[in-house]
This record gives sequence, C-alpha cells and structure tokens, in this order.
Amino acid sequence: MDSYAEIKALWKSYNITTVSDLDKYLDNFRILFAYNSGKIENSEITFHDTREIFENGRIINFTGNPRTIFELENQKKCYEVLKEKIICKNPLSIPAIKEIHAILTAGTYDERRYIVNGERAGEFKKHDYITGRYEVGSLAENVESDLDDLLEEVNGYDGDNHLNVAAYFHAKFEYIHPFADGNGRVGRTLLNYHLMINDTPPLIIYDEDKSGYYAALENYDANEEIVPLYEFLKQLTVKTWHKTIELKHL
Repeated sequence: MDSYAEIKALWKSYNITTVSDLDKYLDNFRILFAYNSGKIENSEITFHDTREIFENGRIINFTGNPRTIFELENQKKCYEVLKEKIICKNPLSIPAIKEIHAILTAGTYDERRYIVNGERAGEFKKHDYITGRYEVGSLAENVESDLDDLLEEVNGYDGDNHLNVAAYFHAKFEYIHPFADGNGRVGRTLLNYHLMINDTPPLIIYDEDKSGYYAALENYDANEEIVPLYEFLKQLTVKTWHKTIELKHL
C-alpha cells in the first residue's frame, strides 16, 4: 500500500461521526492549516499568533497590521461554523461558498475595495478582477452561473477519487476568481471541506510549498491540465499526515 492509500485508509478508520471526533483528529491540523493558508498571502502571520488565537482567543502585545488579527480570528470562526456541516456532509452550494467567504474576509476589505468599488464580504465581485500570470477570472456577471456549472459537476460525481475532484474544483474555483479578495483562503477551505464530507483526509498547503502550488494552478490556467495539481495535493496529503503514520507504526 502506498503512503497516500495508507493515509486515506487511516482517515476512514477514524469513523468520524461527531463534532467531538472531528475536534479530536483535527486538534493540531486546524492550527497548522490556518497558519499556512493565511501565511501564503499574508507574510505577517506567525505560527505563535495563530496558536494564541485558536487556544486563547487573543494575542497579547500585537503591534502589526490589524488585518492579520481579523484573518486569524476569522479562520477560527470558520472552523467552528463548518464542523457541524462537515459531520452532516452538507454538499457544497452557492450559499455555503458565500457564507465561508463572509466569515473568512470579515473586516479585511481595504478602503478601495469597500468604499470605492462597493465590494462586500460574502458577495461575489462587482468588478472584473483577474489573477495569476495568465490573468484569469470570470466576468463579474458570469460568476454565479460559472460556479453553478462547477458545483453541478462536482456534486454529481459518484466515484471514489475525491482528491482528483477536489483538485479540479480548486483549480476551477481559483480560475473563476469569484470574489474581490480572499479567493485563495476560501478556495483552500472549500478544498478540504469537499474532501472531508467525502471521507477523504484533508491536507495542508504549506507556505514553504507555495511556489509549487502556484505553478500547478498556472498549469491549469494555461492548459486545463489537472494532473500536476492532483499530484501536488497528493504529495501534500502525505506530508500533512506522515508523522501520524510514523507514530502508528511504532
């Protein structure tokens, strides 16, 4: 059995059916995920501050950008909101995506986006923001229909390779670029949400691996090729859970 298959089997063996189960097996994961997902786009985020927010609900003597505090607090709130939905295996939907965005970006929109452009947390972009080397992004008026089509594909899948589906969903979501800000944080949260409601282990995209992450997304933007992102996420799943597997073999 290869490493990924072993991790997938271990996750299934946990038989997570309650919020308490989820808290138990994601105790350290949730902090590491929040730290790394935030760090990818905000260099001010530290592991110490992330842990303080998750464990104590506050940071003492913080002197950085207040946005950093909002982002960390929002990550914690988002996990708390999603726990029950994961246990109930609620499928991805437009309202769910908007709710996650509203939580993760509350208080983080800058003056230009909020006042000048009229953008709001929890609402699809009103202007044609683009992203990446290839300047991708759906037109503002097409975002909802493009996401509807994507959700129909993803929610209609009846196979067992949910990591591949999650990779496809993530690449397409980032390609659509539905919000004025926060697309990366929301997309990585949705990626793990889809995995967990389908009994597949979640993963951490580490800040130290973000160049490979961006390269895999750009490959999709240029060629609509999903294999590089799938292989990257598979490797990151192994990296996320390898210590757990090592302890299992002691």
